[in-house]
Amino acid sequence: MNLKDLYINFFISKGHKQIPSAPVVPENDPTVLFNTAGMQPLIPYLMGQPHPYGTRLVDYQKCIRLTDLDNVGDKTHHTFFEMLGNWSLGDYFKEESITWSFEFLTQVLNIPLERLAVTVFEGDQYIPRDEVSANVWKSLGMSEDRIAYLGAEHNFWIAGESGPCGGDTEIFYWRSSDPIPKKFDPEDERWVEIWNNVFMQYHKDKNGNVTELAQKNVDTGMGLERVVAILEGVDDNYQTSVWKNVIHKIEEISGLNYSDYSESMRIIADHIRTSIFIAADEAGIRPSNTDQGYILRRLIRRAIRHAKKLNIPIDSNWEEEIANIIMDQYENYYQEIRKNRNVVLSVLKEEKGKFNRTLEKGLKEFEREVKKINSNQIPKDIAFRLYDTYGFPIELTVELAHELGLTVDTIGFQEKFKEHQEKSRAGSEQKFKGGLSGDGEMETKYHTATHLLNAALKVVIGPDVHQKGSNITPERMRFDFSCDHKLTEEEKTQAETLVNEWIQEGLEVSIQEMPKQEAIASGAECMFIDKYPDIVTVYSIGDVSKELCGGPHVKNTSELGHFKIQKEEASSAGVRRIKAILE
Repeated sequence: MNLKDLYINFFISKGHKQIPSAPVVPENDPTVLFNTAGMQPLIPYLMGQPHPYGTRLVDYQKCIRLTDLDNVGDKTHHTFFEMLGNWSLGDYFKEESITWSFEFLTQVLNIPLERLAVTVFEGDQYIPRDEVSANVWKSLGMSEDRIAYLGAEHNFWIAGESGPCGGDTEIFYWRSSDPIPKKFDPEDERWVEIWNNVFMQYHKDKNGNVTELAQKNVDTGMGLERVVAILEGVDDNYQTSVWKNVIHKIEEISGLNYSDYSESMRIIADHIRTSIFIAADEAGIRPSNTDQGYILRRLIRRAIRHAKKLNIPIDSNWEEEIANIIMDQYENYYQEIRKNRNVVLSVLKEEKGKFNRTLEKGLKEFEREVKKINSNQIPKDIAFRLYDTYGFPIELTVELAHELGLTVDTIGFQEKFKEHQEKSRAGSEQKFKGGLSGDGEMETKYHTATHLLNAALKVVIGPDVHQKGSNITPERMRFDFSCDHKLTEEEKTQAETLVNEWIQEGLEVSIQEMPKQEAIASGAECMFIDKYPDIVTVYSIGDVSKELCGGPHVKNTSELGHFKIQKEEASSAGVRRIKAILE
C-alpha cells in the first residue's frame, strides 16, 4: 500500500471523510494561477461555511508552485507535488491533531521517535507562547531538547495582513546518517520538515488587535515526495519509487546515465509531469503567452531544451514515452488523467513542433547578430535576447560561440537574468499571494457577475457555452468560456444588456445544499463535476442561473452596479475571453 492510501485510511479510521482533490486550476480562487496548497480549495469552509462532508476532512491535493522553478534540477525541488492533508473545521484541536500526527508517523510509518523533533510558536506581544502544543508533545515522549520555540517568521500563519491566524507546530526528521544530536537545532539542515499542523485560533484585524475565533480550525499538510524519500532511505527525491520508472525511461531514450546527467533528467521528469497535470485539467489550459498557458509553454520548452542537451532526437516520440509512464502511475488516483490522456499527448507534441521551429529562428538570429559584432565577445544583451525570445539557454549560446572562436559576456547575462527573475518574482508574488484575504466586497460582486455572464452567454450564443476559467481582482473580472467564434458586436451588446437587466430586476441569490446528482438533474451548471463531493452547494440567482460553487456571492443582484464588457478576445483554441467591469 502506498503512502497516499495509508494516510487516507488512517484518518478515515479517526472519523474523517475523504474529499476529492480539487483541480490544479482553482475554480473559486481567482487570485492565483494554480492551487498551491491543500488548504486553498477549503478557504470558504475555514471561514465558517459548512462543508457538505462535515467537520473532519482528509485528502491528497494536486499542487503546483512556481516559486522554486529555478531550483528544479536539484535533489528535492518540484513544480508539481502532492500534499497530504487533514482538517478540523471547528471540531478537534491541538491535542488530537498532534497525537494523530505522532501516531501516524511512529506507528503506521514506523519512524523512530529519536529521529523526530518539533517547533512550536514562541508567542509575541499579542498571542501567548504555545505551551499547550509543547505539553502535548512532551506527553507523547518528545524530550524538551527536541522542542524548539520559534517566532512568527517560522511558526505563525496568517493569510495576508488580517484575518484568521494562529501558531503552528512543525515536525522535523533527521535525514542523515550522522549521529543524531541530543538537542534539536532548527538551523541544522540535516533536520528536514515533513509535516506542518496549523492551529487557526485567532482573528487579527487591520490594526493588529487579536481576538479568539469562535470556530477554531486545524489545517495540516505533509509533502508526499519528501516523506517517500525518507521512508525509502534516499536523499534524492528522484531516486524514489515515485520517479524510478521515469528516470529509467529517460536513461533508456538518451543512452546516458542518471549519475552523469542528473540535473537535465530531473528537469525533464519534473516538467513533463507538471505539464501533464496542467494539460489534463478540466479548465482546458493550452500553451499560450499568458497566465497558466504561459507556464505550460515554459515548462514544455524547458523540458525540450534539456532533452536536446541529452542528445535525444527531438523529432522522435520521446515525450510521449515519458508521459505515458507518468500517466499510468497517476490515472487511478486522478480520473482526469485517464479521461484526457490523448489531449495531453497532443499538447506535448504540438508544442514540441512549435518550439523546434522557434529554435531554428533563434539560430538564424544568432548568425545575424554574430556578423554585426566588432569584438570577440557576444554582448550580454544579445545573449539575453536569445534566451528570452528564442528560449536559448546560455549554455547553447556559449557552445555556438565557442565553435566560432568567440566568448560570451556570461557575467553580464547573469546580471540581466537576475534582474529578470526579480521582476518575475515580484509579479509572481502579487499573483500568488491569494488566500483568505482575497474575497473583499468587489471580488464578491465580481464572483456573482461571472454567474450572470455565464447565463447570458448561454442565451445569446447557445446552451453549449460553459465556463473554462475566471480571474478576478477588485478592479475587474475576466471570464473564459467555450466558444468556436469571435463574438460579434451584436452578441456582446446582447450579453451585456441581459446581465444589466438581471441586475436591475434585483434577483435574490439563494444557497442550497443537495446531493450532487440531484443538483445536476435540476440543471445546475458546474465547471468541474468530478471534483465535487456527493453533497454540493448550489447558488441560484432568481431563475436565470443555477451553479455549483463555493461562493462567496452578494445577496441580491441589485448590489452589483452597472456591468460593462471592455474586451472580447481569444484565450486558446476553442476558448474565448471576456474582460468586464462593474461601474
